[in-house]
Amino acid sequence: MSVFFIAEAGVNHNGDKDMAFALIDAAAEAGADAVKFQTFTADELASETAPKAAYQNATTDASESQLDMLRRLELPHDWHAPLRDYCAGKGIEFLSTPFDTGSLRFLADEVGLKTIKVPSGEITNGPFLLRIAETGRDIILSTGMSDLDEVRDALGVLAFGLTGSGAASAAAFSAAYDTDAGKAALREKVTVLQCTSAYPTPLAEANVRAMVTMREAFGLRTGFSDHTEGTSASFAATALGADVIEKHFTLDRQLPGPDHKASLEPGELKELIDGIRAIETSLGDGIKTPQASEIETATVARKSLIALEEIGPGEPLTEANLGAKRPGDGLSPMRYWDIVGGTAARRLKPGDPI
Repeated sequence: MSVFFIAEAGVNHNGDKDMAFALIDAAAEAGADAVKFQTFTADELASETAPKAAYQNATTDASESQLDMLRRLELPHDWHAPLRDYCAGKGIEFLSTPFDTGSLRFLADEVGLKTIKVPSGEITNGPFLLRIAETGRDIILSTGMSDLDEVRDALGVLAFGLTGSGAASAAAFSAAYDTDAGKAALREKVTVLQCTSAYPTPLAEANVRAMVTMREAFGLRTGFSDHTEGTSASFAATALGADVIEKHFTLDRQLPGPDHKASLEPGELKELIDGIRAIETSLGDGIKTPQASEIETATVARKSLIALEEIGPGEPLTEANLGAKRPGDGLSPMRYWDIVGGTAARRLKPGDPI
């Protein structure tokens, strides 16, 4: 199917290796194309004084620092290869988002990821974006908290990194974005996701149409990273032509941890993916033409030109003696004006087709 669905496990493994494997099972059983975790070294990501977000304080021990929380939720390096290989056996792609340069290098060089997902918080981190582009991997760029100019600036860095053109600078990034080579590289390598970085996101602020705005502005594949509660925003994104949809899920919303409460449970995840598949099937190819299932109905529901009264050979066909009734297996009533004023070629009884 056309929508690539990423089941976002994130940090919902709670530092438990068995739970990480169980999340892969749930994502595969729900029909996801990929399951995504997060790879970071807590001490590289946050300082001792970094505060937690309000939703994190509400879902974890408020007295615990962000750094200590992140330390508990790291995905150890030695888990990655077993998780990746387990995914391969389940027929689902393994992904993980890097949050620091060391994690990026590990995922690209040692784990061998073909796709790097850029989290919304890194969209203004130019040096990190450049290193991501220089890996040559496919890139999925989340755009939470940003406006169109910031997205364009990020794409300029990626275009520069993908084309390997000269010394890095803001001017060089802008120039790379405007070149044919830069635009071609972005089209080949980059997918941009509309995202609102609130957990959960109010439906009124999901702004799914921004996905369409970015598709038209940048000419790239686009998608939707859904942080709303429920499934309606993802369904809307599917109907609007999303190439990628990403949604957080958990084994149980009641589990402790920052992201569980804003996540779908396995049954809900399956319902979402099934719904997306149904919607994209219903969208069709966009060509307006009769469908196979309605051909028979046309004969029953449409009308044909008929005689309303007896008409002798050579007698005129008039508005008074010419009409239209079902079935639609005769001359189309769209020919009415061609026929009125002509003459009958044979005797017609009431109800006879013209």
